[in-house]
Amino acid sequence: MTMLAPWASHPERSRGRLHPEPTGGGRSARGPRDAFQRDRDRIIHSISFRRLRHKTQVFLAPDGDHFRVRLTHSLEVAQIARTIARALGLNEDLTEALALAHDIGHPPFGHAGEDALQAALAGQGGFDHNGNTLRALMTIDSPYPCWNGLNLTWETLEGLAKHNGPIASPGWALAECDAAFPLELTRWPSLEAQVAAIADDIAYDNHDIDDGLRAGLLTLEQLLEVPVVARGWADVCARFPGIAPARLVGELIRSQIGAMVNDLIAETRSRLAGIGDLADVRAAGRCLVGFSAEMREDERALKRFMYANLYHHPRQLEAARAAEGIVTGLFAAYRLDPTQMPGDWSARMPQDEPGRSRHIADFIAGMTDRYAVARYRAAVGPIDLPEGF
Repeated sequence: MTMLAPWASHPERSRGRLHPEPTGGGRSARGPRDAFQRDRDRIIHSISFRRLRHKTQVFLAPDGDHFRVRLTHSLEVAQIARTIARALGLNEDLTEALALAHDIGHPPFGHAGEDALQAALAGQGGFDHNGNTLRALMTIDSPYPCWNGLNLTWETLEGLAKHNGPIASPGWALAECDAAFPLELTRWPSLEAQVAAIADDIAYDNHDIDDGLRAGLLTLEQLLEVPVVARGWADVCARFPGIAPARLVGELIRSQIGAMVNDLIAETRSRLAGIGDLADVRAAGRCLVGFSAEMREDERALKRFMYANLYHHPRQLEAARAAEGIVTGLFAAYRLDPTQMPGDWSARMPQDEPGRSRHIADFIAGMTDRYAVARYRAAVGPIDLPEGF
């Protein structure tokens, strides 16, 4: 690890864990790892993390072996985030832990599944994937004998709770986690959390282009309508004359990621002028990790294009409707007959609301795409899925 900057998160200064664990000299009795390294490793070894290999990133239950899923996306976010953290003198292990875990709370079928659970829980507090990430890691995923959850450090939980900024009105899941282990939700998070958040944007802004082209939902001609892509493509073609366009797409993606990362590092360094330590970061009153004004506009234009041409593509919308129907049908079936849930989940079903509905949502939110389809067929009946689902 590089020398940590004054504004970085230091593991020996961690605010600790909700449940005290035996330590010696700030390190675990089981080895030389510090607190943030142990958090990262607990996340990697968790059931919640392993399930990400069969959860939607862009394409629902993708048939192709080369499309990204939540797991591969999270790994790519972690790689980008660590690069940025190292350049800024931040704690790479905390940054990596946040990047790896940031999508754990997503239900099956991505945002389509989230919309369905939000509607199903409309009268019981709603559903939010970010709050569900904290709930999964603090309550549901429980591999240890003496407490529920992974017992992660305050800094990791805080970063996951508010990596997108302060939260004035948390949903019920996040509010419950905050009540158990107060996370100062109205203050800005660490720089490591801010880096993980924007690395997520950099990863999906660019890698979704690759998947969209591979799926045939985007064309290179369409993409060249986006100014930042057109400039990048012209540069790549100039550097590799005579090479077939199909061989240059990967170089375009790499170049765009590099340009965004370099811009972010330079802009963030300028914003850190006058910041003396982590307390100054939290008191800054604004996000300190970000793009320059020019790159921010380029990135927003790219996002607008991707929403119009990929995320809201008719084929994607058709698949999303089918996914919402699966989640909605599962929720209704389990409300009607909880015994259709596996034995341990059925046995722990609360009798009263909102606990009853939230318990069902916990079970569904943890499903992978393919497990949700299988459970729907068992609990509800046959379903016709659109092509490519």
